[in-house]
Amino acid sequence: MTITLATWNINSIRPRLHHVEQFNADRAPDILCLQETKVINDQFPTASLKKLGYEHYAINGQKSYHGVAILSRIPFAKVDMRGFCDKGDARHVEVTIDTDKGPLRIHNFYVPAGGDIPDPAVNDKFQHKLDFLEEMKSWLTGEETDNASILVGDLNIAPHENDVWSHKQLLKVVSHTPIEVEALAAVQAAGPWQDVVRNHIPVEHRLYSWWSYRSRDWSKADKGRRLDHIWATDAAADKVSGVEVYRDARSWEKPSDHAPVIAKLDMTQLA
Repeated sequence: MTITLATWNINSIRPRLHHVEQFNADRAPDILCLQETKVINDQFPTASLKKLGYEHYAINGQKSYHGVAILSRIPFAKVDMRGFCDKGDARHVEVTIDTDKGPLRIHNFYVPAGGDIPDPAVNDKFQHKLDFLEEMKSWLTGEETDNASILVGDLNIAPHENDVWSHKQLLKVVSHTPIEVEALAAVQAAGPWQDVVRNHIPVEHRLYSWWSYRSRDWSKADKGRRLDHIWATDAAADKVSGVEVYRDARSWEKPSDHAPVIAKLDMTQLA
């Protein structure tokens, strides 16, 4: 059983539904995890998505802000979601699917961006981001990671030097500051989780999944950051046979500022 899974910060699902249709035509992932859907559950365009083959969906929506969803051609054995930091934000949803050799859990996260000032003493949004990561670290251990699990989403942190266009210039910019990088590393180590994108594309190579709208010619300037991630537990990581950042989507008309990240998993090999 081979599964193609993609994660994508769509930056509002309803005005960019045609982009999901285009992505489906180009790559047809079996499971599509979306962030920043920006719509309440009742207004999520499920009817249109079912026409693309996504018969199964798990939605944690919120009006105008945040929101995550998992769309799937494969039935769900279980759906769940978790709140973080007592904020009432829709930032997590998870599903479990049955594969040929056992269950696979998939977590979809939208980590807070953190505002503009990387100082929790003066920026509540940055403190929220650090608190959110601390809760992730405390939760995603032990039973959560003993079996085959995948964690995807817009984690809003570019951890490695080659995950940003300029390590030196972005050291004091939110998403690449040392305190955020250390906090994300702690979440990863607590699992433990493997960064399967960097397993396949070594850190020596520059790799981005987000480019600012502020750049008139974003592709030529290429001042990107790798904010979108796919992690896996040890029981699932070696089943990932390939990864791709689908950069073409960033060049579509009125695009999201994020590009989809794709992984292929051969679940027939699960122990």
